[in-house]
Amino acid sequence: MSLRETDGSDDPIGPVVVGWAPRPRPSHITLEGRTVRLEPLSAAHVPDLFAAYSADTTGRMWTYLSVGPFARETDFAAWIHALVPSEDPLFFAARDKTTGRAVGIVSYLRIDPANGSIEVGWVTWSPLMQRSPISTEAHYLLMKHAFDDLGYRRYEWKCNALNAPSMKAAERLGFTYEGTFRQAVIVKGRNRDTAWFSVIDNEWPALKRAFEAWLNRDNFDAAGRQKKRLQDFR
Repeated sequence: MSLRETDGSDDPIGPVVVGWAPRPRPSHITLEGRTVRLEPLSAAHVPDLFAAYSADTTGRMWTYLSVGPFARETDFAAWIHALVPSEDPLFFAARDKTTGRAVGIVSYLRIDPANGSIEVGWVTWSPLMQRSPISTEAHYLLMKHAFDDLGYRRYEWKCNALNAPSMKAAERLGFTYEGTFRQAVIVKGRNRDTAWFSVIDNEWPALKRAFEAWLNRDNFDAAGRQKKRLQDFR
């Protein structure tokens, strides 16, 4: 027997989303992890962030962003001040709990409570947190809040289709590639094709277990090196 649902004209239609209601919007809250704290971005983060980003002496971390690099702290501060009051994107600073210093920025954006869809973006990790448990845990905290606390159905990741590290990061974190929007936008005067990725709510429980197993202290040796990869827990 076919389980396909059809309308009165025998056209296939999607399943009913039982009990659905618009979801709450995320707010300026703090998300606490073992290695990182995500807190509402503020002007007070400027000195730490500028110092952390200055560790990128080549400027490569800004290649695929629509802003930067920033040679002067005053220019960087002006950019941060413009981001602080925004509700969409909603910005967080990532604070390394070992050093106590802010080392990166991330946001929720394209927030769609009616359809339960939300995107993670403006992932601006300094060299002090790239390829570290801090960056992975920051993504885990944002996903967990979106799915478990706010009840969203869809969590998106988008990046320049030429940005190989971002594409690889999305796949490592468990996102599914959905396709590329050609000539989607113009960034710094250049064409950008945008690659789309997503995680949906019925995939989250397995991903959550993998994140928590990978982040467990027992998965790291005395030097802080992982014993098993995140992908190995999925």
